Amino acid sequence: MTNRSCCNRAPQRLATEMRRPFVYLATLLAFCAIGQMPRAFAGDAPGWMHALVGVPLPAHDEKTDAVLLYSERIVTVQSADKIKTTVREAYKILRPGGREYGIVAASFNSHSKITGMRGWCIPAQGKDYEVKDKEAVEISLPKIEGSELVSDVKDKLLRIPASDPGNIVGFEYEEESQPFVLQDIWGFQRTNPVRESHYTVQLPAGWEYKATWMNYPEAKPTQTGNQVQWVVSDVKGIRPEGEMPPWPGIAGLLVVSFVPPGGGANKGFQNWRDMGNWEAGLEQGRRDASPEIKQKVAALTISSATQLAKMQALAKFVQGDIRYVAIELGIGGWQPHPAPEIFTHRYGDCKDKATLMSSMLHEIGVESYFISINTVRGGAAPDRPPMIGWFNHEILAVRLPNDVKDNSLVAVVDHPKLGRLLIFDPTDEYTPFGQLRGELQANYGLFVTPDGGDLVRLPQLPPATSGVQRTGKLTLSPKGTLTGEIVETRLGDSGLWQRAMLKTVTKESDKIKPIESMVSNSLSTFQITKATVSNLNQTDQPFEYHYSLVAENYAKTAGNLLLVRPRVLGTRSSDILETKEPRQFAVEFPGPERDTDTFEIAIPAGYEVDDLPPPISAEYSFASYHSKTEVSGNTLKYTRTFEVKELSVPVSKVDDLKKLYRIIAGDERNTAVLKPVGQ
Repeated sequence: MTNRSCCNRAPQRLATEMRRPFVYLATLLAFCAIGQMPRAFAGDAPGWMHALVGVPLPAHDEKTDAVLLYSERIVTVQSADKIKTTVREAYKILRPGGREYGIVAASFNSHSKITGMRGWCIPAQGKDYEVKDKEAVEISLPKIEGSELVSDVKDKLLRIPASDPGNIVGFEYEEESQPFVLQDIWGFQRTNPVRESHYTVQLPAGWEYKATWMNYPEAKPTQTGNQVQWVVSDVKGIRPEGEMPPWPGIAGLLVVSFVPPGGGANKGFQNWRDMGNWEAGLEQGRRDASPEIKQKVAALTISSATQLAKMQALAKFVQGDIRYVAIELGIGGWQPHPAPEIFTHRYGDCKDKATLMSSMLHEIGVESYFISINTVRGGAAPDRPPMIGWFNHEILAVRLPNDVKDNSLVAVVDHPKLGRLLIFDPTDEYTPFGQLRGELQANYGLFVTPDGGDLVRLPQLPPATSGVQRTGKLTLSPKGTLTGEIVETRLGDSGLWQRAMLKTVTKESDKIKPIESMVSNSLSTFQITKATVSNLNQTDQPFEYHYSLVAENYAKTAGNLLLVRPRVLGTRSSDILETKEPRQFAVEFPGPERDTDTFEIAIPAGYEVDDLPPPISAEYSFASYHSKTEVSGNTLKYTRTFEVKELSVPVSKVDDLKKLYRIIAGDERNTAVLKPVGQ
């Protein structure tokens, strides 16, 4: 879903560390496709690399595959339209997994070019190896699943030979670019430790700069004339963790804006308002409606009795009838296509769909504003500098007329100047108008308003708007076989993911596969005897599964006793925090939710309850869990509720989250004991 719901707006360089495995595989495939691997020649590595032989390594553990011995980034601002950058890096390979650092990868597009690339290997024994620019290959970025992506962003790749444990590999390349914005980002913290990293900026006469440090203590620069340099040493590596914030929100970065004499329109972002003005300039005139758009709006809304019904009709059209296809050439990664073009072709990416939706809303007298946002919470924030690397998605803030009030409109913020704004994602075809999927909630977005940019925290919806409501009526036989019927009602994101999973499924028999997958996590042996799906395409209605199952040997025998697990289905525990290393970063929940389970199990004739699991009640600020097992007549009844209340769990509360997951795991394993009547 994330691939379908976001644009490739962030600079590729920020994501390089997280996509190294892909780069390594893509490089091998690229060279195989041309029928040869790069040729390596004997050639002395440069002096800056030989100076690294034998130097002390930065602190690391036994799992570290490689360490970055030295990196250097030299940015020469030649004019407002031309920047030259030189990059040098050298790694010491420690383990076989570090071979991927023998791959040089540099992204470029129609506004930039890689003018030279070379690589070297200094083996532990023997002569140096060298590979030159002519041995490099160029590849296009992979197509986004579910779309027909067209992009001019490419990678230039060079494979350095003998990137084996004990050896040092290094490279350098030069890039010339025509910047969209006079801003550069120095990402000096990596997944592996860094011994020493340098960043140098050379400015033209009369220019100034503004530097902002993020997620790392500030290092004072040295300056000589118009040249300024920063150096950091012994930088700890960042080991990726599950459900962590986005990379720019945790890694050490230096954001530098370049300011020409007298400022100017392309001076870089001094504040969020500046960034909003820049985006507004890109969007200027793009929402103007064509006669065809006006006609379509009239046709879609002619039978709508209220303004809300009209908005809902337009939303359904843009979400469902405009295909997601990203065509991002040059500034097209940021600038939307004109609304008439999007309407005519019936496709576009996130910012295109937002543009068309805004254009159509304007035709019924409803104004709207673009919102730039990231589909992972934990990045942009009011105390962080504006930069284009924060955001990868575009949605809308719809200004609600005073008379438009309805219980279905829950994703609403009150803006001090613009009034009631409904947050709406025209790309998300599974979330209806009025609601908002979890990953965008409690997340900061840049509102592009008439007054410029305004960073606003999006609303967090009540937990009850999303989750699974599962009920089961079942019967247990004296031999331990469990049979019965289950109804699952899935709201919000829980329904979204099921609809997305089943969208392309054509066979009715295949529609039960998600059920089988879910049930297999709770039952070792079972059979689904009947299953139906309700409201698959009715996104304004709860998605539902109805199914019947048979599970042999569900109850275990212990002498003349039957051991029965009251929690039949569903797993809410997690082992994400069961690691040897302490957690380093916050845990980000996908969204608020409230899951409920109610299972009623008819006790077999001739048996009665001998022992029940204790009730569980666990309350934390971020989540709660309650369960109870009781007996009513000949029925064993189990109820539980799991609720996510805060979407980000800071490191200071991670131990509490681990404790909660362990409590849930214990409850999910608990059993009730049945004994023969009278014994």
